[in-house]
Order: sequence, then C-alpha cells, then structure tokens
Amino acid sequence: MANKKYDFNKGLKDLSVADLTARINEDSLRLKKLEFAHAISPLENPMSIRGLRKDIARLKTELKKKELGI
Repeated sequence: MANKKYDFNKGLKDLSVADLTARINEDSLRLKKLEFAHAISPLENPMSIRGLRKDIARLKTELKKKELGI
C-alpha cells in the first residue's frame, strides 16, 4: 500500500499547475458525488471516501509547492 502512495506522489511532480488544478476539481466533484451516494445508501467501501480526501490533499500540497517554487 505504501508503494501505491509513493507512485501517486511521484506522478504528481510531472504535472503542470493547470493539470493539478483540473485534477483537484475533478476529484472534488467525485468526492461530493461519493459523499452524496453514501448519505443515501451506505457504500460498499466507505474507506474510498477517506482515500479520495487524502489524494485531494496531496494534490493541493503539490500545487502549493509549485506555486511557491519549492
């Protein structure tokens, strides 16, 4: 599992600011849909919501790094 997170973070470094922003918007929309679906009827794997939230946080962190030039 740690390897999956490493690959995800490694792939983010190659994305541009526009790509990161687009991906954040897509994932935020997908998160809202998942949360709405979970409110109506429980999801089979509710941990997917947590994983998606963490992925969005990683995307935002990488975007901030690029904006600051780190």
